[in-house]
Order: sequence, then C-alpha cells, then structure tokens
Amino acid sequence: MTPRITLLLGDRNGIGPELIARLLADPKTADSATVEVLGDPAVLDQGIAAAGVSPDPNGFSVTPFTPIEIIETTPGMPTEAAGREMLAMLAEGTRRVLDGKSDGVVFGPLNKEAMHKGGLTHEDEMRYLADVLDFHGTVGELNVLGGLWTTRVTSHIPLKHVADHITVDSVYDATLFAHRTLASAGFDRPRIAVAALNPHAGDGGNFGMEEIEVIAPAVEKAKAQQLAVEGPYPSDTVFVRARNGDFDAVVTMYHDQGQIAMKLMGFAEGVTVLGGLPVPVTTCGHGTGYDIVGQGAAKPGSITNAFAICTAMARARNAEAAA
Repeated sequence: MTPRITLLLGDRNGIGPELIARLLADPKTADSATVEVLGDPAVLDQGIAAAGVSPDPNGFSVTPFTPIEIIETTPGMPTEAAGREMLAMLAEGTRRVLDGKSDGVVFGPLNKEAMHKGGLTHEDEMRYLADVLDFHGTVGELNVLGGLWTTRVTSHIPLKHVADHITVDSVYDATLFAHRTLASAGFDRPRIAVAALNPHAGDGGNFGMEEIEVIAPAVEKAKAQQLAVEGPYPSDTVFVRARNGDFDAVVTMYHDQGQIAMKLMGFAEGVTVLGGLPVPVTTCGHGTGYDIVGQGAAKPGSITNAFAICTAMARARNAEAAA
C-alpha cells in the first residue's frame, strides 16, 4: 500500500512554505507517497512563489485548514497568531493519522517562541502532541543524518545536572527506545552504540565511575534482551565509527554530545524524528530561517530527507498492521 503523507507548512512566517513547495516540485515525492498538504492554500501559494518552482498540481492534494479566521503573514516574525495556527495544524495533522485518513506527518520548521505566544504550555511540540493524542508512553527526539540515528539519555537540562540523571534504567530505557524507533522505521536488528559520559570513557575509573557502574551495566541489560548494542565508547571517537558505517544509531548521554557531531556532519541535511508517538512524525533538523524568508535561498535537503524517513516509517507501520 502506498503511504499517505500529510505535509504541514510549519511557521507561515518562516521558510517552511518554501521548503514544502520545493518538496512538492520534486517528482520523486509523488512517486513515493500519496501526498496531502494541510494548511492555508494562500500560504502555500506564497511559498511556491518565493521558491520559484512549479509543482505539478496532479502530484498532491490540498486540504484547506485555516483555524484562525484572519491571520496575516509577517515574514521573519514570531507572532502569536502564527503560533496558534502551528499548534492547530499539528493537532489536526496527527489526528488525521489516528482517524485513518493519513499514514504519517511531515511538518515544516516551527518557532517555539511563536508557539508559546500562541498558547503552548508544554516543553516542546513533541510533548504537546503526546497530550493531544492522549499518549502516555515514552517519547523522545531522534536526529537522523545519512542513515545514522541518534537519541540521548538526557535532553534539555543544565549540563551540571546531567550526571545525576545517568542511571542504569535511564541508559537502558534510551537504548531500548532507540531500538524500537529504528525498528518502526524498517530496521530489522539495528546496531546501536552507547557513548560514554566522561573523557576517554572514564579511563578505567580515573575520570569518573559512570562508565563502570552505570553505563556498562545498562549495555549488558540491553544485550540480555537480545539488542545489538555495544559500548560505552568514548564520545569523541564513536561518531567516527558510526559515520564509517559500524552502527545504525548512537545513544548519547546529553544534548550537545550528539548534536554537535551530527550538525558538523551535515547541518542542512539532518532530520528530527518525534519518536515514540503512535503516529510517524518527522521534520527538518533546522529552524525557521527568518533571516532568509522570501529570498529563494532555503535548501530542501532536510525536508526531503524528513519526507523519506516518514514514508519509510509509514510503510513499516502499515506492513505491521497488515501482518
């Protein structure tokens, strides 16, 4: 069954509409999925004009969705109205998957300042969507680049608190989460590396005991569940091996440990997966690009990759449901 993918324009004041326009103009998009754009048709038209492309109208459908009666586009500005629109689009798009009208969602870049102005009370859009979908399981952000996936044990907390949150259970849970999410994207037995916390993986306890007392036992616990996991590896070399194809995923201990490595490898190509949700949801690994809105300079690499990953996840989800 050909996956049905819903595209959301993202922040109307950013480069999202331009990116969606470029994605629609790529013939491979319609070849991969049945594509629906959910949003304000006028904003899509603005994105098409800014991108200077001419998508084949037969390659996608447009489902008009204007939750706010009157809203102006203010390029480069995080407005309250645009924030409310983003929240409504995210909710409607993901509900369409639960209702059987779509198989996955790809959204253009969002702006958290605008969303908070528009009423977001959650930490981020992922937790907002978990609430919208009444989902109470484990969710987490994964970053993907060139076939390499990363997730992390801790996320948006001060660096000085990271070690306090590194426990056998938290490392094991992050590793299991990575395994399950990659499996949902079609990996049969994903190869997972777990990064160390301390320099030189603790150097046998000289630079910290977390590797010996916490991370290694978590890895052994995961191995006992038949996961293909190895580590802990020094964080300055694990990504060299991963980039060379030794692993499908790396579990890092904190936010920037993985983000710096991934963005150095390809800032404009990375993808963010909202893992754990009951529906496939992906987006760009970069932001709204307020400084280049309307200049035709927005590059579609990241949104194209996000679409490909969402399509793969939707296809795997459909196959599992049919089995």
